[in-house]
Amino acid sequence: MKLLDGRDIAQYIKERHRAQVSVMDPRPRMAIIRSEHNVAGDKYLKMKRAYGKDIGVDVDFYVEKPATMVERIHKLNRDKNVTGILIQLPLEDASQTAAALAAVAPEKDVDGLGPDTKFEPGTVKASLWLLAAYNVPVQGKVVIVGQGRLVGKPLADRLEASGVDVHRIDIRTKDLKAALQDADMIFTGTGKPGLIKSDMVKDGAVVVDTGSPRGELEPSLYERKDLTITPNPGGVGPMTVASLFDNLLIAQEAANRKQNRG
Repeated sequence: MKLLDGRDIAQYIKERHRAQVSVMDPRPRMAIIRSEHNVAGDKYLKMKRAYGKDIGVDVDFYVEKPATMVERIHKLNRDKNVTGILIQLPLEDASQTAAALAAVAPEKDVDGLGPDTKFEPGTVKASLWLLAAYNVPVQGKVVIVGQGRLVGKPLADRLEASGVDVHRIDIRTKDLKAALQDADMIFTGTGKPGLIKSDMVKDGAVVVDTGSPRGELEPSLYERKDLTITPNPGGVGPMTVASLFDNLLIAQEAANRKQNRG
């Protein structure tokens, strides 16, 4: 088995980010907006705050009701001290998601999920970074399970734009095993734990789990020596946080260049 562990790579990226931030003036600042009852996102919020502290970036949290969400976003868009804005999904009112993401100024949309964003989505960037770090090419028949706005759809769009033959499926696909068993690479991001079973995956495949915090891969997959596979935790997750802050630093560099031009 080849394990695609993202922890050491994320640590290396963090050291680079710390060095970048140390010479920035002003330093980047991130604002994260969440719903009142989004307990599911607490783990990720802690990871982002800790990463920001480690590299010298302030991370501010705003807890908003549905009625005040978009108003808060507009205020942060106008705040010159805020470099990047992230909407912690899922929102309490899921019907508000598209409007909230669209309200974020494109130059501050460091999560890369708005319609006019200037950034690559965090999980997409993280997945491709991780594969590149282990010299694993994206090739052959590539199947992406799940077509959500966070992972599946933007990843499929990105790979197709690069000329990759992508097959898009989701948890409603009638015969998931048949759709997967001849895939050379599988990316899964449905949020459903244990979805991918060992008998769905052919010998020598690459399997990247980007979804559920509890893991979308059946434990028996990790007993196979023929696979190239991400651990959970410790695979794409740490890389996603690193990629988010990479976008933040890019945003700050762009803002500084704009300010210097007057």
